[in-house]
Amino acid sequence: MALNGRRIVVAGGGIGGLAAALAFRQRGAEVLVLEQAEAITEVGAGIQVSPNGLRVIEALGLAQGLAARACKARAVVLRDGLSGEQVLRLDLGQLPEGQGYQFVHRADLVELLADAAREAGVRIRLLQKVRSVVPGPMPSLELCNGDSVGGDLVVGADGLHSVLRRALNGNASAFFTKQVAWRAIVPNTSAHPAEAQVHMGPGRHIVSYPLRDGSSVNLVAVEERSHWVDEGWAQEDAPENLRAAFAGFGGRVPEMLASVERVGLWGLFRHPVARSWHGEGVALMGDAAHPTLPFMAQGANMALEDAWTLAACLAADADQARALERYQSRRRNRCERIVSAANGNAWKYHLRNPLVRGVAHRGLGLAGRLMPQRMLQQFDWIYGHDVTAAA
Repeated sequence: MALNGRRIVVAGGGIGGLAAALAFRQRGAEVLVLEQAEAITEVGAGIQVSPNGLRVIEALGLAQGLAARACKARAVVLRDGLSGEQVLRLDLGQLPEGQGYQFVHRADLVELLADAAREAGVRIRLLQKVRSVVPGPMPSLELCNGDSVGGDLVVGADGLHSVLRRALNGNASAFFTKQVAWRAIVPNTSAHPAEAQVHMGPGRHIVSYPLRDGSSVNLVAVEERSHWVDEGWAQEDAPENLRAAFAGFGGRVPEMLASVERVGLWGLFRHPVARSWHGEGVALMGDAAHPTLPFMAQGANMALEDAWTLAACLAADADQARALERYQSRRRNRCERIVSAANGNAWKYHLRNPLVRGVAHRGLGLAGRLMPQRMLQQFDWIYGHDVTAAA
């Protein structure tokens, strides 16, 4: 295979970077992961691993490990946030055979990938912040501690503010969407079922779903507002602000919010998909290539797809430049379509006019009762995609 003995350096030890490192190593490459944090970990949050991402987990040999850490999703349910009443239920049990859907804590998935990568022989170095990249036949990463690390290929899995993306594409403009998001994990005191529930209200919505053994619930709450909030998950907010923003919501929302003790807050910004995903000896993946808003739950799944596709393209062709071109051609249009769908999704949950909202909710409910399979099939282009089967 073309990756045998190839030296690859991956900048970033998140879900995408670790999945790529493992996929490279399984194909014979010598792999080094550089992570700027002091530990391979993730701040507390949940993610939805949909069928397209789960296929990569399975192909990496980690399906059993994920199942032991995850909660199997039964449905996606839209609810009127004010009354708590169900609007639409998409039964995930009706997905085609072999298509699974899991809720998992980010930290658990990162740990699973890191353990598997280390066991396969991937080297992971911590506290390694990248300052710049030097493309070329023997590309290298210049680190903030003065070190330089090189190989045959360097991969930018370094996230939203990627150093490698900036080197290949220059500075990209982003704009505030006038939306902010809180996230928190609370005890499951409300008997939350194994469903992703979207509680929709005027100018805001909350997504909730259980994690691990069902003992906790992941919350992501989005509100439209005009004043600026910085981007990034590390910022904390007062739980009272979250509760005040959703004070008019009913159903199980008040009980879940009453349990919030610690909450993060970040601004939602739109970033363009990178024009160039590769240069001489350099490749981008995940948020470094295609940052997305969270309204399709596809950020981690796209990173997993990138990881597998990049490794497969490189393994199939000894000409690295040609392999990187094939990787971008396979991934760019799909990722642009998903990012575009996410950009246009939030308004559907935020209808302000009560008459319009009532008509829309009744229409959704009727469609769900009359055409349940068709309502689920609208996501076939996402869930049915299998990068592991690509020739």
